[in-house]
Amino acid sequence: MGTTDLFKDKILLITGGTGSFGNAVLNRFLTTNISEIRIFSRDEKKQDDMRHEFQAKYPENFEKLKFYIGDVRDLQSIRPAMVDVDYVFHAAALKQVPSCEFFPIEAVKTNILGTENVLTAAIEMGVKTVVCLSTDKAAYPVNAMGTSKAMMEKVIVAKSRATMTTKICCTRYGNVMCSRGSVIPLWIDQIRSGNPITITEPTMTRFIMSLEEAVDLVLFAFECGEHGDILVQKAPACTIETQAKAVIQLFGGKEENIKVIGIRHGEKMYETLLTNEECAHAIDMGNFYRVPCDKRGLNYDKYFKQGNTERNHLTEFNSSNTQLLTVEQTKEKLTSLTYIQERLAEKEIEG
Repeated sequence: MGTTDLFKDKILLITGGTGSFGNAVLNRFLTTNISEIRIFSRDEKKQDDMRHEFQAKYPENFEKLKFYIGDVRDLQSIRPAMVDVDYVFHAAALKQVPSCEFFPIEAVKTNILGTENVLTAAIEMGVKTVVCLSTDKAAYPVNAMGTSKAMMEKVIVAKSRATMTTKICCTRYGNVMCSRGSVIPLWIDQIRSGNPITITEPTMTRFIMSLEEAVDLVLFAFECGEHGDILVQKAPACTIETQAKAVIQLFGGKEENIKVIGIRHGEKMYETLLTNEECAHAIDMGNFYRVPCDKRGLNYDKYFKQGNTERNHLTEFNSSNTQLLTVEQTKEKLTSLTYIQERLAEKEIEG
C-alpha cells in the first residue's frame, strides 16, 4: 500500500502546523485523497497567512484544510482538535537553542509537558497513530533545547508503554536547511546587504537535510515504525565553513567577508543522531536506524539482574563520522531546494 493510500479518507492533525514542516506536509498531501488536514497552533497571524496562501495555491482542495487555535500546553484546547482524528504529526516545539537557553522552563512547558498533553489527548480520543518530531540535539544534550527534547523522547516511550491502541513513534533528525530560523536565509540576506557573513566556528559539523527528507522520515516512521520506536535517518553532514562557502558561491558573496563570531551558548562542535548506548540495540534499516523501546515492565528488579551480554557493533553516529559533503556537493543539495531556487530567481531579476 502506498503512503498516499494510507491517508485515503483519513483526518490528519499537525501540531505546530504553521511551521516549515506543516507547510511541507500540506504541499505534499492537500491535493491527495486525504479527507482533512487540521492545523493546530497558537499564532492566529501565522494561521491567517497560511489560510490565504493555500486558498490561493490550492483553491479546489482548500476545503480540506481546517485551523484550530490552541496551545499544546493546554490539554483542554487540544481535546476538541483531536475529535475524529486518525493520525497526528506532533511538530509543536520551542526549537531555538538561544531562546530555550535563556528561558528553559518555557522549553519544559512546550516540549515536555506539551508532548504529554498531545499524547494524552490522542489516546483519549482513540487516534490510531502519533508521530512526534525530535532533534539530533536530544542525543547527548548540552543545552536546554536538547535536554527538553531528550525528556520529550522519554515521555513518548513511556506513553507508548501505557497504550496498545494508539501507536506512538518518534523521529530524530538534524538541521533542516532553509527552515524558519535556520542560518542559510540569514547568510543570503547578509550577502545581499553587503554585510559580513557571520559563522560561529568554521570546523563545526552539522547534519543537513531538506524539508522533503524530514517529511519522508516522518512518513517512514508512520508506515514502518513500531510502537515506542525512535527512527533516525542516515543524513550527510558538512562543516559550517563548507555550507557558508556553498551559499557564497551561489549568491555572489565574497569568502573574505566571512566573519567568525565564535561558538554561542549551548552549542556543540558536532551533533549526534544515534548514541553509543542506543547502538547496543539499534536496528540498521538501510537509510534509517530503528531504536526500539525497552519493553521491560515496571519490575525494577530486572534492571539490576538482566543486561545485554551481546552488543551491536554499531558505533555512535554523529556529524563528524558520517559522510562529509564538499562545497560542490553542498551546492548541489542546496540548489535542489525550492527556497534556494526562488531566491536565486530573485537574484536574476535584480541582477
